[in-house]
Amino acid sequence: GIRLAPKERLEIPVLFMPAEMKIYKAVVIIHVMRENGENWPYEVTAESNTDLNRNVTVAENGETQGILWIYPINGTPEAPQQKSVVIRCQARQRLEQRVELLLIGVMPGATALPDAGNSAMDPTGELSNTPEVTGGSSATLEFLYELQYQADEIRSQLESLVGMQLVEKEWDTESRIVTLIFNVVFSPSKPMRNEATLIIQCTAGGLWKFPLVFIATEPEVDDVINIEAVGLNKESIVGFKLTSQTR
Repeated sequence: GIRLAPKERLEIPVLFMPAEMKIYKAVVIIHVMRENGENWPYEVTAESNTDLNRNVTVAENGETQGILWIYPINGTPEAPQQKSVVIRCQARQRLEQRVELLLIGVMPGATALPDAGNSAMDPTGELSNTPEVTGGSSATLEFLYELQYQADEIRSQLESLVGMQLVEKEWDTESRIVTLIFNVVFSPSKPMRNEATLIIQCTAGGLWKFPLVFIATEPEVDDVINIEAVGLNKESIVGFKLTSQTR
């Protein structure tokens, strides 16, 4: 019963308050009819395309009685942001560290999307196979993960220095907590402090975000240069070579 004048804007509020970590789906349908109750003279025939048949309501005489706008809504619950995980390594060294992340409130895999694959997204954007998680029941959990950066500048600094791989998943059916174990490789070339966010999504529903802080400390001293004086007010010269690691 909402009346709209020509060119008038209508805002439709949508509230999403999930009770569980699973996928929610709904459809918002807007049905528009003429205020005077008359039909549009356009007739929808059997030869009309499928989209047109779906988006109109037809009167008995074949004329168009109403127009439909259909908006599918997919709701994905997101867990509260977790505490930061700090990964620290000395510059010009290579760190390989196992990181355990807890996903609380995971729903069984029975509600997973029908086209969901058993795969994970690595930081390069390519899909890689990951093992299934089974907890002594028929429930199977599948996850996608991706490392996101706040800016392109941070991405350019970290992307070639950081590698992540999901190596193990443990599923506790009673507490509905999944433990994901990642193998993180960090090989910084110079001192830095940058942040990234690990986004994990369960195909059964739910989104978790884990802030990661990558810290590269000062490197080891390359060498000690000793200069012996040859006398007062006289110069002493020592030469040494520096080699660039890049072009």
